[in-house]
Amino acid sequence: MSRTKIISDWYKQYNHDVYNFLIYYTGRNDPEDLVQEVFIKALKGIKRFDGKSSPKTWLFSIARNVAIDEARKRKRKAADQAVPIDDHYEIGHIDTPESIFQKDEEKQELYNLICTLKKSYQEVIMLRAIQDLSVDETASVLNWSNQKVRTTYSRALKALKEAQGGKQDE
Repeated sequence: MSRTKIISDWYKQYNHDVYNFLIYYTGRNDPEDLVQEVFIKALKGIKRFDGKSSPKTWLFSIARNVAIDEARKRKRKAADQAVPIDDHYEIGHIDTPESIFQKDEEKQELYNLICTLKKSYQEVIMLRAIQDLSVDETASVLNWSNQKVRTTYSRALKALKEAQGGKQDE
């Protein structure tokens, strides 16, 4: 199978996961360019994919690096501003506009709380809770040990609960 065909198949399979990961990771609601960059880098680097991890995990590693590079670029441009998450709803969605709005507000609140945590906590929550990666996959993406993933995830959830408690007290 050609490299282009492999990446094309992976794109069909994982582009939504990579897209959602980049939304949470970057805080941008328009990561289409970054998704393309991830798959271009994957195509160029497919020879380095050794099969020890799943393609999804490997793509998330690339996406994380692309997001970090993007953040550095934005920082240099001094245009680093938080942008609300904007979910895309499929046609025929049965929720009412009010319930969609409520869900969006809840997601935005959760996202804002996650953003108050330190970066390592943000990353592990995004990968474990939001993207539903296993401990092994998360460790592979972050280049951490499994034990560090478990410990950091536990601490991150505790910090998130504390942040949420403080938010409710206001």
